[in-house]
Amino acid sequence: MPGTSVLAHSSADSHVETGVPVLDRLIELAARAGRFQIRLSLTPVEPPEAEVDAAGAELGHSLRELLQARDAKGHGLGMMPTDEALASVVVEMSGRPLVASNVDLAQSHLGGLNADLPQRFLSALADAAGLTIHVRLMEGEETAHVVDAIFKALGVALADACTVVSD
Repeated sequence: MPGTSVLAHSSADSHVETGVPVLDRLIELAARAGRFQIRLSLTPVEPPEAEVDAAGAELGHSLRELLQARDAKGHGLGMMPTDEALASVVVEMSGRPLVASNVDLAQSHLGGLNADLPQRFLSALADAAGLTIHVRLMEGEETAHVVDAIFKALGVALADACTVVSD
């Protein structure tokens, strides 16, 4: 794969090419909300669901170092709105990958996929990074707003988890 890098606490723009344009936008949205600079470029594969898996795994591997850095909190909370939608994401560097969510977008066909894009991406991210991820949708009806709120909250939660605390 051409390459992946993640830089925390950066206001620089991210550049994401996964082969799934809607996922590119969502990862960039998460990066902006969490103040990450993400450079992610994947070789296109078929079907698109495999590209979602690869993107989550690549990002998870890249974030693992930041999450395990000396004195990094290793857990974080993000809560973000997008219009009428309000989502909360909590992450923990647990070594026991898990995604628990009250959101089911399997029927939305987001990005033309026959699967729940956020769930699929988050599962691959959790597996690669060793994260426990909890997603809660408090409000929201419009699918695009719900998904945007989830990814923004994810970016904030990951930034919180990567924060270095000193005594």
